[in-house]
Amino acid sequence: MSGCTAFEGKNLNEEYGKLREAYEGYKAQGLALNMARGKPGAEQLNISNDMLTVLTPSSDFTTSDCPDCRNYGNLDGLDNTKELFAELLGVDKKNVFVGGNSSLNMMFDTIACFMEQGCSGEKPWNKQEKIKFLCPAPGYDRHFGVTQYFGVEMIAVPMTKTGPDMDIVEKLVSEDASIKGIWCVPKYSNPQGITYSDETVRRFAALEPAAKDFRIMWDNAYIIHDITDTPDTLLNIFDEVKKTGKEDMVLEFCSTSKITFPGAGVAAMAASENNLNILKKRYNRQTIGYDKINMLRHVRYFGDLNGVLAHMQKHRAVLEPRFNMVLETLDRELSGLGIAEWTKPNGGYFVSIDVMKGCAKRVVALCKEAGVVLTGAGATYPYGSDPDDSNIRLAPTYPPVEELEKAMNIFCICVKMAALEKLGA
Repeated sequence: MSGCTAFEGKNLNEEYGKLREAYEGYKAQGLALNMARGKPGAEQLNISNDMLTVLTPSSDFTTSDCPDCRNYGNLDGLDNTKELFAELLGVDKKNVFVGGNSSLNMMFDTIACFMEQGCSGEKPWNKQEKIKFLCPAPGYDRHFGVTQYFGVEMIAVPMTKTGPDMDIVEKLVSEDASIKGIWCVPKYSNPQGITYSDETVRRFAALEPAAKDFRIMWDNAYIIHDITDTPDTLLNIFDEVKKTGKEDMVLEFCSTSKITFPGAGVAAMAASENNLNILKKRYNRQTIGYDKINMLRHVRYFGDLNGVLAHMQKHRAVLEPRFNMVLETLDRELSGLGIAEWTKPNGGYFVSIDVMKGCAKRVVALCKEAGVVLTGAGATYPYGSDPDDSNIRLAPTYPPVEELEKAMNIFCICVKMAALEKLGA
């Protein structure tokens, strides 16, 4: 932060009083506005409604590899669905496993499997003395939740404008064999919207971990979620690990949850043959097969990757104005004050803002009191502990536009109020 130069020479109490008056005016309206999670709004969900009628009772439920998609079988998914995800991820079909509706579920199962079965010929993680995971921060709170659930120690790694601080990552993984993995959202990271640079991806592929069973959890949740004419590009991690001979080090995840229906999408994982063999043993005991009707529905609706990309343009038409409103409001209300900095992503689902140190919890509390629910302060750090009490994740996707505009006005008032309180008003 550059310092509160905009308030220098002003009566802080007088400035605070003006803000408090506006704040109380909003508070009196009894609002209930929610910007807490990156959920698609109703306008986005309606985009995919026609998918619900793609299959009817008279439809053909057969595919080249399945005589009847309504029945059991095809543990790793339909061939045509694997082909679609393989094209999306830029991998060979043989390296794709198609699961249920949730990529988070697949990530959880992967950690659980390595905890119980191990990988790379090493003992199961839960039989080892201690295991740790690197967690780029600010980062995705649900990744941290999965790790904490299994009792894994989390080590925060600072994010830079090109991805995690790779000097720190390289040093830690090369020196400590108890570090078993790292969480990554490589394109339009949650919450900052940062896309890893080519150099960062290559450095990941070239890591020399002390642990043979070190794994990169590559959560490519926003792989085609672009919202501008200048979308970010991400180097293909699997192309890079082929060059270094470390295909076993990476597991990549994605889903259609924010492409079609979050509650009824299709999730997929890309991994090496060795990793898939370990995981299939678990899945073979866990299920006889996932929802092939839903897989078939998606393939029949989209046809191929071009169909998916055309569909994403409809999402962009809904999301771009929302993100523009958020960024324009932040620029108008907070620029030049020296009390906040924020990202301006080309895609994804979030805008990350850093307010004055020691103010994030206060901003979130003030917003809640005025009827605006935000993600809890600290949620973007392991154990929910932001050492600077500064980062706040904004999710512009869910509220209708008119509600979003009101919520952003309240948010900016709260940022200013918290800053002035910090300064002694």
